[in-house]
Amino acid sequence: MSRTHQLGELQLAIMRILWARAEASVAQVHQALESERGLALTTIATMLSKMEKKGIVGHRSEGRLFVYYPEISEEDVHRSMVSELTERLFEGRASLLVSHLLAQGEIDPLELAEIRRLIAAHARKESKR
Repeated sequence: MSRTHQLGELQLAIMRILWARAEASVAQVHQALESERGLALTTIATMLSKMEKKGIVGHRSEGRLFVYYPEISEEDVHRSMVSELTERLFEGRASLLVSHLLAQGEIDPLELAEIRRLIAAHARKESKR
């Protein structure tokens, strides 16, 4: 059974940086988030330390500098968080989730066309099984 990964907003922002860069120091993460978040360097360092204790990130040392890297994949986090959302809000039914998105008008025409293409490709794949 795979572990669930429910990340908070700041944790997810940090992970996006680590996924994009493969690894980063506290200062590099801080610099990437500074303009949008305005958090202190110590806040980022504390969060990374907590995330490491949870097994979300790891680190290696370069002298006195800690360089952090992701221990979990972006795909695993997406799967876990979407699954949790679908279970909690939509009775585990993906069709209710999609229906909600469509009813709220949150999907632009280009995205809708891409979704149709993905559904068709998935249907073709399933029919070959």
